[in-house]
Amino acid sequence: MSDAVIIPTLRYRDAPAAIDWLCSAFGFARHLVVPGPDGTIAHAQLTFGNAFGSGMIMLGSARDDDFGTRQQPPTEVGGPVTQSPYIIVDDADAHCERARAAGAEIVYDVQDQDYGGRLYSCRDREGHLWSFGTYNPWMG
Repeated sequence: MSDAVIIPTLRYRDAPAAIDWLCSAFGFARHLVVPGPDGTIAHAQLTFGNAFGSGMIMLGSARDDDFGTRQQPPTEVGGPVTQSPYIIVDDADAHCERARAAGAEIVYDVQDQDYGGRLYSCRDREGHLWSFGTYNPWMG
């Protein structure tokens, strides 16, 4: 069996603005951005790397297509989400302040966790829920 790689995917009504914001607020970097018609994004890959390794998210513009009937930005469906990415960061306090300064809605401020590490959760400009923390489950 080969190693599995999990890459969260998201849809945004204003994907170009979301890409800029995710890079500025959270520290993602553009890996691949494929423009779509009328200023949309057909597909984008953003990477995130730190001392713990690297990861990726994929995103695109919300569309009224078959996949769009199954995945929409949280603001389109009233706000609740059924899943959210957790991203390991070197310094949760500094990362939270960066996100807050960029306008992220901090849902849970940085706090120590019973299982170890420090964590905070926030919503991005279109309501996706994100958690960032120092706890690395691969390190125990």
